[in-house]
Amino acid sequence: MIHEIHPILPDSIKQLLKQLDQTVFSKIEEIRLRVHKPLEVIAAGLPHYPRYRGDVYVVTREEAKYVLNQLSQYSIYAFEEELRRGFITIKGGHRVGLAGKVILEKGHVKTLRDISSFNIRIARQAIGSAEPLVSKIYEGRWCNTLLIGPPQTGKTTLLRDLARIVSKGFDKRKIPALKVGIVDERSEIAASLHGVPQLELGARVDVLDGCPKAEGMMMLIRSMSPDVLIVDEIGRKEDVLAVQEALHAGVKVMTTAHGYSLEEIEKRPSLKPLFEMNAFERCIELTRTHKPGVIRRIRNQDKKDLVTVS
Repeated sequence: MIHEIHPILPDSIKQLLKQLDQTVFSKIEEIRLRVHKPLEVIAAGLPHYPRYRGDVYVVTREEAKYVLNQLSQYSIYAFEEELRRGFITIKGGHRVGLAGKVILEKGHVKTLRDISSFNIRIARQAIGSAEPLVSKIYEGRWCNTLLIGPPQTGKTTLLRDLARIVSKGFDKRKIPALKVGIVDERSEIAASLHGVPQLELGARVDVLDGCPKAEGMMMLIRSMSPDVLIVDEIGRKEDVLAVQEALHAGVKVMTTAHGYSLEEIEKRPSLKPLFEMNAFERCIELTRTHKPGVIRRIRNQDKKDLVTVS
């Protein structure tokens, strides 16, 4: 899939990537370009710094300008909304994060200027990664499920694959396909381009791309009648109210939250109402190892362990 980002990279950086060890190249997760700083490649969670003629390669302003022009097709003003959000999604579902001078309007981010940092995140869909969870979160019906973990533990990867499984059905367990509604506020689940998901999510999926979570959940419930709602990284009071509304409407919810354990998440004032109403029938804790998506613990709403991994 990495070949899909080649059009936005200058030839100099393409050549450096080709010189990487094949085991590193095949596991690239991020390519980071920072003006006047070393080119950084993240593979399997570890940083690598390509060298040119014996020295660590330093990104030039001209190379950064080239990447920006390729991303915007030489019309940066046509990408004002993406700049305001701080990232651009490209073909294949790859996402390019941006950093630079923030322009404010009435206290809110209007756009970015003088962009000097790019984080090209390689989209690698792990089809089948959530299949081991099916026996734990399906009991004649899908359970309301919360995936918990710190950054880069694979929460979104598993959530995306759960969306695919629910939408397509699961023949091994004779589970029928259901309607899935995805609120993809940061374009990370479906990786939509011009409104069309770039990743495999099955046929029965409706996606609201770039929409705030709380508002999007209510929009989908009213307009698309989903059986299951998929939403990433809940945390605000408005998110909690929307999840509660979904549950009261009989819609199943699968979502994620940043944290190291269920106990830590429960202490957050904004999320407390969900635990008081036993909203989540399954809480899945993930841990960071050499690969994302490693399950440390699965508990039911009574906090009883279904799975623990030491």
